[in-house]
Amino acid sequence: MKLNELRDNPGATKKRMRVGRGPGSGKGKMGGRGIKGQKSRSGVAINGYEGGQMPLYQRLPKRGFNKPNRKKFAVVNLGLIQKFVDEGKLNGSETVTEEALVASGLVRRVLDGVRVLAKGDVTAKLAIEVTGASKSAVEAVEKAGGSLTIKSAPAAE
Repeated sequence: MKLNELRDNPGATKKRMRVGRGPGSGKGKMGGRGIKGQKSRSGVAINGYEGGQMPLYQRLPKRGFNKPNRKKFAVVNLGLIQKFVDEGKLNGSETVTEEALVASGLVRRVLDGVRVLAKGDVTAKLAIEVTGASKSAVEAVEKAGGSLTIKSAPAAE
């Protein structure tokens, strides 16, 4: 066998159908699109339409609910607070408030308050005052000799 004798198996390849190239092509004139109507035009895809059958997205039940008045907290991990104290961006001797966290650049904006989570470990004796904290975060700060107080949120207006 030589390179010039290599051939594909019979029927392995098929020529591409050239649509709209005259009556002799078998797909001339309207190119298999029928007469008029939305689907004969170019650039039309009727997504989700199932020929009048109830579409899948309508057959499936709705799920979930988005609470319109939910609170959105800025989340901070204890490990990051400790890192900022070590780098001198946060003053560990003063009370760490939400304003101090924003000023240090650890939190971009307060939103509905700052919530502290227990990821990472804290070694400094810190006094932290925030809107919310996880139980494990409170325990971790108190274990290090500090205190974590949770401010009562302002009354709803």
